[in-house]
Amino acid sequence: MSDTDPLSDDELDAMERRSTLASPGPWQSFVEGRDHLGGDNFIRIGGLDDGEPDMYVSRATDRGLAPAGNHDLDFIAHARQDIARLLAEVRRLRSSQTR
Repeated sequence: MSDTDPLSDDELDAMERRSTLASPGPWQSFVEGRDHLGGDNFIRIGGLDDGEPDMYVSRATDRGLAPAGNHDLDFIAHARQDIARLLAEVRRLRSSQTR
């Protein structure tokens, strides 16, 4: 399977399962100096509901763990909302083609 192969219904279903099982949205990245002052970069999970702990993303380097870059945090945080919307759009477009 390559990135240019059409998505199968099974692949869409698997993506939807992963999205459904992930912590609830919205997810929002917080980058120190851009979104808040002081502290680490993180992803807030579940909006203002403090029922979900924040997510801290790091990368393993030869010098130990390093925080993930700002663009990676933004991508991860937005993926929570983006994937659900993209799946819904693919399904909508497919259903409109079969009519």
